[in-house]
Amino acid sequence: MKALIIVDMQYDFLPGGNLAVAEGDQIIPVINSIQQQYDVVVATQDWHPLHHISFASQHPGKKVGDVIEKDGKEQALWPDHCVQGTRGAALSEALDNQPIAAVFRKGMDPKIDSYSGFFDNGQEKSTGLSGYLKNLNIDEVHVCGLAADYCVYFTALDSLSEGFNTVILEDATRAIDAAGFEIKKEIFTRLGGEVQKTSPFK
Repeated sequence: MKALIIVDMQYDFLPGGNLAVAEGDQIIPVINSIQQQYDVVVATQDWHPLHHISFASQHPGKKVGDVIEKDGKEQALWPDHCVQGTRGAALSEALDNQPIAAVFRKGMDPKIDSYSGFFDNGQEKSTGLSGYLKNLNIDEVHVCGLAADYCVYFTALDSLSEGFNTVILEDATRAIDAAGFEIKKEIFTRLGGEVQKTSPFK
């Protein structure tokens, strides 16, 4: 049984958004074209409170792009984005949502960031995604969406650690830092993951 995880296809990550990923809108038709190939389709949604730790605006004297240390962990600082209830946090209306069986929200704790759709960055709180997929007898997970080098990558890593055969669909994602994503792809494949294009699955 095979599942597709569509990561954070929200307006704030699309062109014109507060944390836009270049060409992020170009992957929507690709994602829409493959959804029917999966037994289960789920989505994740960044859903931050107004005063989230990842917002540079919450740290006087700091700016977007700075990295701070919080409870022994590095925390990158971003523009305010995907604030609960705002249009920026909404899933794109261009995304075909009919096949999506469930949406898993993340980043709701103001004190810790959550890149992965499975766990927060401290691995302390689960979203319930792993149990949901296992209850449906899913053994293979394909990951797409935004952004490749952050939320897609960490979702895929946690998918591997949860025992799923995991593929990142390279043509159905875009990175904030393309060079950084190349390095992360190497790490991911060394750990047993695969990076492929959607075409073999069409």
